[in-house]
Amino acid sequence: MSLFARDRADTARPVRHQPAELLRTAEDLADAVARFGAPGSTAVVMTMGALHEGHATLVRAARARVGRKGLVVVTVFVNPLQFGAGEDLDRYPRTLDADLELAFDAGASVVFAPSVDEVYPGGEPQVRITAGPMGELLEGASRPGHFDGMLTVVAKLLHLTAPDLAFFGQKDAQQLALIRRMARDLNFPVEIVGVETVREGDGLALSSRNRYLSAGERRTALALSGALFAAGDRLAAQEALRARAEALPGTQNRAAALSRLGEARAAADAHAVAQAADRGGAEAVRAAARAVLDDAAKAEPPLVLDYLALVDPADFTEVADDHDGEAILAVAARVGSTRLIDNIPLTFGATP
Repeated sequence: MSLFARDRADTARPVRHQPAELLRTAEDLADAVARFGAPGSTAVVMTMGALHEGHATLVRAARARVGRKGLVVVTVFVNPLQFGAGEDLDRYPRTLDADLELAFDAGASVVFAPSVDEVYPGGEPQVRITAGPMGELLEGASRPGHFDGMLTVVAKLLHLTAPDLAFFGQKDAQQLALIRRMARDLNFPVEIVGVETVREGDGLALSSRNRYLSAGERRTALALSGALFAAGDRLAAQEALRARAEALPGTQNRAAALSRLGEARAAADAHAVAQAADRGGAEAVRAAARAVLDDAAKAEPPLVLDYLALVDPADFTEVADDHDGEAILAVAARVGSTRLIDNIPLTFGATP
C-alpha cells in the first residue's frame, strides 16, 4: 500500500520514480523488486528499526549510489536470533511509524517490515550461518551466538532483496567485517559498502540504545568516544614524530632519533605520558584510551568496561606493538543497564 498521498507537499523528500511503500510479505517484496529494480541499481539497508540519523545516512548513501531511478530497500526487522538469554529483545524499541517517516524522507523506495513468522515460517531455522573464529572474539565472546544469528538473517535478507549493493555502518565494525567475509567466502553477488559512524554533537556514536541513558549516564558514556579520540590523537602525535625522525639526515637509530625529538612530551594526554613514557606504537595508543576509561570507571555512575581492543580489521585479532597498517580500536562498556559499543579506524605507519 502507498503510505503517503501522492499530492503530499514535501520538498525535503527526494523525488523518486517509485512510490513510498510499506511491504509486509516476501511475495510483495519480490514483486516490488521485479517492478522497480534494474540491473546494477538496487540497494538495501538492513535495520532493526528505532531508526535515527545514522540509519538516514546509510539510506542517503544508498540513494546516492543508485541514483534517482534506483531501488532502495530498507528492512526493519528485530531479529530474535541475535538476542541471547537476558538480553533486551522485549525491551528493544519498536517505532515503525517514525521509522517509515525517516526512511522515506532519506530516500527509501520501499520499507520491508516482515513479521517473525514471515522471516522464519517454520520456526527458528535448523540450518544457520556460523561466524567462525572471528565470531567468537570481542562482541562474540560477550554475546555468544549473536553473530551466527546476525549472519543468518543477513544472508536471508540478501536473498529476499537481491541487491547489487548493501550498506552497513562502521559503528558495528565487527559485524561489518563478518558480513564482508560471508559475502566473499560464500560468493554472494553483492557489494558490501561500509559507511562512516555518525556521531551526536558531543561525540557519542548514534545508537538506538542512547535513549535509555539518563543525563548522568550519558555524561559517563562520553568516555567511550573520548577514549577513542585520545588514542587517535596519540597515534597522530607519534606518527608525526616518526616522520620527523625518519627525515633527519644521517639517522640510523629510530629510537634515538625519537628520543632527541622528545617523544614523551608529544603524548596525546598526561595519562598516556604517565603510563607509556617509554613506549610507542600500539601500546601507547591503547594506554591513551585506557586512561580515559579508567577515569570513567571512577565516575558516578561508573563505566563498567567490557573490552578495549586494538585489532586487525581482517580477523579482529589483537595487533602487535610494532604493527604497521590498518587497525580498529574497539570498545564496549556498560553504563547503568545500557551496553554501548564504539570504534575508530586507525592507520599505523601513515605519513601525516
